[in-house]
Amino acid sequence: MQLVLQYDGSRFAGWQRQPATVTVQGAVEGVLERLFERRVTLIGAGRTDAGVHARGQVAHVRVPETWNASKLRRALNSLLPHDVWIAQAHNVTDQFHARYSAVSRRYTYQLGTDDESASPFRRSYEWRVPWQLHDESLLSGVAASLLGEHQFYGFAVRGTAPETDQHRCTVTYADWMRKDGRLDFTIEANRFLHHMVRFLVGTMVDIAAGRRKPESFAELLSARNNLAVSPPAPAHGLFLDRVSYPAHFYLEGV
Repeated sequence: MQLVLQYDGSRFAGWQRQPATVTVQGAVEGVLERLFERRVTLIGAGRTDAGVHARGQVAHVRVPETWNASKLRRALNSLLPHDVWIAQAHNVTDQFHARYSAVSRRYTYQLGTDDESASPFRRSYEWRVPWQLHDESLLSGVAASLLGEHQFYGFAVRGTAPETDQHRCTVTYADWMRKDGRLDFTIEANRFLHHMVRFLVGTMVDIAAGRRKPESFAELLSARNNLAVSPPAPAHGLFLDRVSYPAHFYLEGV
């Protein structure tokens, strides 16, 4: 069965189960084990980092025949902690895999740019940039250069991908949009590398703030390491918006 999850990542040490810390995978598996009365493994589409939020994380789990999608969703939402919610549940084919069946993933990063971004109701979900952005127009121009296939060695944590991995990602959408006191960066690609979106945002913000030259972005896109990249943007401004799959995996319309 496929589950579409939303969660506030503020108190979680990321998605992936860990023995001594609270994680999203661990929290959901704990409830599933209570419901099914057996050990359960929940497979996610990706591993969000500590503090990262989700509006559309996807996971799959094998369920007993006595459980259907609507029944399981109701039961989970009645028992899960307040900061995790099952937005949807779908019956899928046995061949479905939350990670390997995905064709694209979409993230949004929220950047607070007005005085009210210091509000306690916003600062947990936006990065309140400490520098003035002198030229916001540079953001969309630099983002446009991400479209297509690139090797993202310059925007990834070193050593987190296998030695044979070419760090290739195909970006189908990347742009900035202004929204009531903030700037949102949205990017969609077939895959993402560890910290990739946060490195991209941190570097683009430095360019708009005049802290680095615009041409350095193209240099990073062709770099073979991340030695020249800007520090990553904080985790709390990042949201996993959705994960997309081919329609043939679903046993009912979605």
